[in-house]
Amino acid sequence: MLNALTVDVEEYFHPNAMDDVVAPSQWEVLPRRVEDNTRRLLDLLAGQAVHATFFVLGWVAERYPSLVRDIAARGHEVACHGYAHRLAYRLGPEQFRADVGRAKGILEDLLGREVQGFRAASWSIVNASLWAFDILIEAGFAYDSSVFPIRHDLYGIPEFSRVPICITRPAGRIVEIPASTVRLAGRNWPAAGGGYLRLLPFGFTRWAVRHLNDAEHMPAMVYVHPWELDPSQPQLPAGWLTRTRQYRNLRHTEPRLRCLLREFRFGRLRDAFAAALHAAAAGASLPLSDSAAGTDTPPSGASRS
Repeated sequence: MLNALTVDVEEYFHPNAMDDVVAPSQWEVLPRRVEDNTRRLLDLLAGQAVHATFFVLGWVAERYPSLVRDIAARGHEVACHGYAHRLAYRLGPEQFRADVGRAKGILEDLLGREVQGFRAASWSIVNASLWAFDILIEAGFAYDSSVFPIRHDLYGIPEFSRVPICITRPAGRIVEIPASTVRLAGRNWPAAGGGYLRLLPFGFTRWAVRHLNDAEHMPAMVYVHPWELDPSQPQLPAGWLTRTRQYRNLRHTEPRLRCLLREFRFGRLRDAFAAALHAAAAGASLPLSDSAAGTDTPPSGASRS
């Protein structure tokens, strides 16, 4: 089964856990590492003959246009990660609309074609920011990947569908492809990406991907950030929890990612979830998966088509 590999292209100082440590006004004077780290990741994927979906931050695209074009030229999907990596539920509708529109415009001007996918900063479409779906629909996105169906202090809709689902809103329809989870002891657990890839035992990640493929008959979606392949990045003066989440086991990211790429098939998100996207376009009943495992409930304020 083809799984999705996704990359959130942002700097080491962009994670929202750092919002109280580094102000946007400081971004221009901090050492930058995103271009070198992303190119390192591009070379790694080329060596494995794997294509991925890169959710590129508009702030990064504006400063490294050749990097964005190179991502696309290498056969990867370029998708949108917003402009300034601000939490959707803190921006509010109008600022979110402006942020998304600015980022989408930058990417489409660079590529000369429409960008189909979106991911909010830090999975920040939550029950308090469901209005974001309307804005994404109005902006012309075909799919979103901003919901993590778990409990977390920064994000999460634990009752959300664990499988792709078409959300119907006043503005229209959009497919939501949530972050991968496995269901154990009546609870959703994060399966395959970011800090979870680094901090959880790798045996759990390997088991989770295989379980999703073989037992639930659906693709896994693994995500990484370029800064997670950079153990030498500058360390910012954050609190202990943030420092643990951001810096622990950075040296393990690359070998674990290489191992996943060897053991499982990976590709672009739009390819791994092509059946779900095609079913939504055809107006099929939802959720868009063969699996009946776990929850399949849209959040309060949204409905299935």
